[in-house]
Amino acid sequence: MQIGKDKGRKKMKKPKISNIYIAADHRGVGVKLYLSEMLMAAGYQVINLGTDDLNTPVDFPDIAEKMADAMLDDTDARGILICGTGAGMEIAANRYRHLRASRCERPEQARDDRFHDDINVLALAADDIDIEIAFLCVQAFLESPFDNCEKRVRRLKKIS
Repeated sequence: MQIGKDKGRKKMKKPKISNIYIAADHRGVGVKLYLSEMLMAAGYQVINLGTDDLNTPVDFPDIAEKMADAMLDDTDARGILICGTGAGMEIAANRYRHLRASRCERPEQARDDRFHDDINVLALAADDIDIEIAFLCVQAFLESPFDNCEKRVRRLKKIS
């Protein structure tokens, strides 16, 4: 399935994004640097929340907390968190009520998670994902709108 196919969905405009916050633990630094460069080249406002050091271990909950703090008052922002498995960042990010994180491995998954669940944080597994697939996941995450229909909004209110 291609990213551009809408599976019979109504046409929606692309979401407005103020900033893209990106952060990683030491295992995700390489993926983070690549994605940051690609996103800046595409014209996005990218804010690096660290870490940039492959050799100094950092704890993923601390990185997720930085993301939560940065996105607290920036409601039109998106976040990208990267760690070795992606799961640690996803779990840590979802501790914060204003973050809705999902670990994605395929662009279609990122698109559907945005459309159905209005995720605002994408978690990636640096150890498992091909760098080009990671960029396609990010692209789908950033370009996909939230459906915003009554049932989806009602469900999100139950977890907010």
